[in-house]
Amino acid sequence: MKKQRVKNLALLNKPQGNGLASNSQSHSAEKARAYAFLLLKFRLRSEAELLARLKLKGFSEAVARDTVDFLRDKEFIDDRVFAKGWVASRLKKPFGVRRIKQELLVKGLDKQVIEDSLAEAKKDYSESQTVSQLAQKRFSRLKGIEPLKPQGNGLASNSQSHKAKSRVYAYLLRRGFSPDIVSETIKQL
Repeated sequence: MKKQRVKNLALLNKPQGNGLASNSQSHSAEKARAYAFLLLKFRLRSEAELLARLKLKGFSEAVARDTVDFLRDKEFIDDRVFAKGWVASRLKKPFGVRRIKQELLVKGLDKQVIEDSLAEAKKDYSESQTVSQLAQKRFSRLKGIEPLKPQGNGLASNSQSHKAKSRVYAYLLRRGFSPDIVSETIKQL
């Protein structure tokens, strides 16, 4: 379906109207659409993200806004579809809900769209189970690390375990998992 949309690019980019618009404006609009389609060819983008990229490329606010409106009207971009896809792909990495929410906010999505997408994804997602699996995997790789401080009275293994747990804790927090769930999981290691 995406290929079909890209094939229709030439048809969609032809200037419409009665020819009263100046050539430079229609040429600029055509270039903006072509650049937008190039960006969309690689991955879906939010409206705000696409608008920012068009402005960064040097297109005027009006041309960028018209291009985004055109793409939205033709259903090439949709923030709800983008959010749903982004959430699904980031949960597979796996990243936590907090990080995904922050990423979507940075991409300029509406908070309600974000909340709806996350609520839908949480139906089939167990953050505690994911955290537990990641923690066990990471902890098993870190068991043999150097202790924080050399212990002379047999406490070295406990110190190694503490250092490994603190690294796993930091790793899971960086991935955006809930601190409460991470703390509970680390206690069980």
